[in-house]
Amino acid sequence: MSKTYEYIEVSKQDQLGLIALNRPKVLNAINRPMVSEILDAMESFETDIGVRAIVLSGKGRAFAAGADIDEMANDNAIDFELRNQFKDWDRLAMIKKPIIGAVQGFALGGGFELALCCDLLYSADDAEFGFPEVNLGVMPGAGGTQRLTKLAGKTKAMEWLFTGKRISAREALHHGIVNQLISKELLMEETMKAAEQIANQAPISIRLIKEAILKAVDTPLNEGMEFERKNFYLLFSTDDQKEGMQAFIEKRKPHFKGK
Repeated sequence: MSKTYEYIEVSKQDQLGLIALNRPKVLNAINRPMVSEILDAMESFETDIGVRAIVLSGKGRAFAAGADIDEMANDNAIDFELRNQFKDWDRLAMIKKPIIGAVQGFALGGGFELALCCDLLYSADDAEFGFPEVNLGVMPGAGGTQRLTKLAGKTKAMEWLFTGKRISAREALHHGIVNQLISKELLMEETMKAAEQIANQAPISIRLIKEAILKAVDTPLNEGMEFERKNFYLLFSTDDQKEGMQAFIEKRKPHFKGK
């Protein structure tokens, strides 16, 4: 990827698209231009047939220690409405390729919301999560109340959001917010291994599985089952399905092409 960015670092490694938040002097505080850059990079990877999974991380001592408060301090409700403040966040949720996050240090406020946009989340064992917005007289606005409640349940979401308390990595694991705890020294190595394993799977299968799981979050069981079955049937029109089953019969490793 030849495009240069001011607030993120973007690269490719084999079948992985890599995005690293790159404002380490301010612990990767998230401002509006950074969100736009993240979206631009993700949408570029989305249309790149050579990229099968996206890895999101932060440079320096933190994933992202919150939103850039200086940027928002003097805003008002009309500013947000006219700007459509969260339009880029809504488009992030439309990315169909798997997004694997790696969190070290802090994921607070908007940084936590960004982490919750990931499909899989790996955490350093000493990382901390949280929504401190209530301490500033505001609340999460990019999906924090919704995604946290769906993952951890109403009671814990109420506790954490009402108090603004920090959530340890171990507690985040216990409540299903993160997939695995890893020592910070091995965090990126292990995250990359997991991403590479996913990237080697059949791309259309991965995409339709992601669609079906996200459907399950927001729909009744019967509607979700119907959606799942249509995706299941659709996969039998792909070359990868033929290759995968033939490789199983021949006792060899499949070579998926995303067709």
